[in-house]
Amino acid sequence: MDRKKKVAARERRKRSIRKRISGVEAKPRLCVYKSLKEIYVQLIDDSSNRVLTGASTLTKEVKAELKYGGNVEAAKKVGQFIGKKAKEIGIEHAVLYRNGFKYHGRIAALADGAREAGLIF
Repeated sequence: MDRKKKVAARERRKRSIRKRISGVEAKPRLCVYKSLKEIYVQLIDDSSNRVLTGASTLTKEVKAELKYGGNVEAAKKVGQFIGKKAKEIGIEHAVLYRNGFKYHGRIAALADGAREAGLIF
């Protein structure tokens, strides 16, 4: 599958999923984006259009524990970190929004890390 078709397929999945997923203050949207070298995650309240908190492999606390930001281990650490931050601000439930990415590899590891930290999907 060439690059253009792969990106188009992800964009199609993204639009289809985003129509049905929305986050509110009590249950915000956990939005995930991954690049080849890093992974980023944000908790978003769509009702008031604001980002509650976020984390990535570039966050100081996470980056100190990692050698490389583009692997499954790094994704799991980011998931655990965002789960802890969510607990600190009083969020226990969230809606996982994969941003069109398939649920395997780094996305699954991030979700597992967040679950280990106490975040419920």
